[in-house]
Amino acid sequence: MFAAIQNWRRQSTYGDPIVVVSGLPRSGTSMMMRMLDAGGLGTVTDGIRTADIDNPKGYFELERIKDLEKEADKSYIRQSRGKVIKVISFLLKDLPPDNFYQVLFMRRDLDEVLKSQDKMIEHRQADDPTQNDTLKEAYRNHIVSVRRMVRNAPNFAIHEVFYAQCVSSPGQVATEVNAFLGGRLDAAKMTAAVDPSLYRNKSG
Repeated sequence: MFAAIQNWRRQSTYGDPIVVVSGLPRSGTSMMMRMLDAGGLGTVTDGIRTADIDNPKGYFELERIKDLEKEADKSYIRQSRGKVIKVISFLLKDLPPDNFYQVLFMRRDLDEVLKSQDKMIEHRQADDPTQNDTLKEAYRNHIVSVRRMVRNAPNFAIHEVFYAQCVSSPGQVATEVNAFLGGRLDAAKMTAAVDPSLYRNKSG
């Protein structure tokens, strides 16, 4: 009830919410975008980054978002009200303050994140191996910082989604995500959009 009242106040102040799927690279953000798309929520994408071996079902990205930190005019973000947009966790702080953001923050085992990033680098034949120990600590600190920022911001609401649970219990996650967003989506179609076979970079 308290969360509903908070969201009503935010919506009254900032307008219809923008759903933001966020998290570290390779944390399951594309999977969540696919779930929301299947559930009936409009996705803000441009199709520039197409599906590949690392994301065979697509990335659901808006290329312009990558320049969010540098842009002076961010008014285009407002056009995403009532829809969902993917914003990497490092850029959440750069979202303009005149919108209400409902953030679905993807969490994944950091060893799996790093393994998946290494695999992507390998597929691109890039000579840039990750320094896993250093990155793991940096990512851990970053997550703490982002969660603190989002929880303290008056125009943000956050719901954390754990990647492994999303794959193993998609129905439960779909129901929880749908409830967080006000119950306007088709949870059954969200559940069906999860492909467990794409869980390929497990820790251990």
